[in-house]
Amino acid sequence: ASKASNISNFFHNNRPLQVIAIAYAVVWIGAAIAPHDRFDWFLENILVVIWLAVLVASHRTLRLSNLSYLLIALFLSIHTIGSHYTYSLTPAGFWLQSALELERNHYDRVVHFLFGLLMFLPIREILMRRAGVDGRWSFALPFALILALGSFYEMLEWGAAQVISPDAALAFMGTQGDIFDAQKDTTLAAAGAVLGLVAVALLPARARGP
Repeated sequence: ASKASNISNFFHNNRPLQVIAIAYAVVWIGAAIAPHDRFDWFLENILVVIWLAVLVASHRTLRLSNLSYLLIALFLSIHTIGSHYTYSLTPAGFWLQSALELERNHYDRVVHFLFGLLMFLPIREILMRRAGVDGRWSFALPFALILALGSFYEMLEWGAAQVISPDAALAFMGTQGDIFDAQKDTTLAAAGAVLGLVAVALLPARARGP
């Protein structure tokens, strides 16, 4: 009974996690107010809602570290901000474009890179806790899964382009005329995952998760 009580009170007694959840809720609500393209905002948030539903439904049996929850919230916040403006029109991307004299708004590239970087530790923890992965596989499999998820997302974008209006599809895909957009996005996710792998390997053993 004591163990069940500890699991059920995991969120209620975890002040850092409460702060993380509230902070992301504020970001999400702010981004939901008068987005640039309401349909694109809806498409971008479908996976967010699914991901959050899974986290909430599984938190009693799959508890991640607060660091992993923070990294997930950071990634979702960056994605959520992009959903408000559409990735191609996000102001932070235009600032980067101007500062580095780039040809296009690269906010989408940054988000794909950060997906690999920020999600490496959470995915590693999930694999270790649910699949019993350890040793070198606890580094190799998260990297492979990030590549798979990145490729799957690109296929989802392509699928969306086939079933919705061309204008909405362009806003959702954010290719900005680059025919190799999918390949570059996937490569950047892989680069982020490599950096995430190195960062996790350098963490103290206690901070890496189980």
